[in-house]
Amino acid sequence: MRLALLLLLAAACAGNAVPAPLTRDLGHGLAYVRIHSLPGDLPAVPGGAWILDLRYVAGGPAADGPLASWVASHSGRRTPVLLLANSRTGPDLLAGLGPRDSIPGLVILGAAGPGFQPDLAVSVAPETERRAYDALEKGAPVDSLVTEAADKPRDDEAMLAREHLPDSALGDDSGPAPAGAAGRAAPPPQLLDPVLQRAVQLHRALAALGRL
Repeated sequence: MRLALLLLLAAACAGNAVPAPLTRDLGHGLAYVRIHSLPGDLPAVPGGAWILDLRYVAGGPAADGPLASWVASHSGRRTPVLLLANSRTGPDLLAGLGPRDSIPGLVILGAAGPGFQPDLAVSVAPETERRAYDALEKGAPVDSLVTEAADKPRDDEAMLAREHLPDSALGDDSGPAPAGAAGRAAPPPQLLDPVLQRAVQLHRALAALGRL
């Protein structure tokens, strides 16, 4: 079923001159669709819950009406549309959706900014959001952007003791502290997409509460 959904999504976008929408099956009845161009990239297949990524989409004179119609026909209390946006999203696109409470199940998430106030605000620096957005476009696994990595393996306890305890606590035969730990460079921080991460967490929470 999931594979069929993704194939239908891809087929619906075949022949477009612009890049096809990026799609991911996030499991538990949740599908992710990144829109590049409206209205052509709107999925033409039914589904369960959706994450519709409209960040950095400017829209256009023929875009707001089809978007509003698509959201109204797909969003419901048990099949929510979690719409990702930011201050770079065309304001006409969001205005065309009408009052925020007029479409059941619609939740707009994103980093608040000039002219943009989401239903659920997420704190993220603009440059970090753009890097994470581009990373998925370039093939980064979606899990790497929404799931924080487990703690790195613990160092040898003897090494930690030699680094943090005075020599007198180790005894005269402790010898020199082993090399390596101090010279190792710390790994770069994990790149996360907090907006996408929050949308996934919201869906999982609704599912756990039996509201989907």
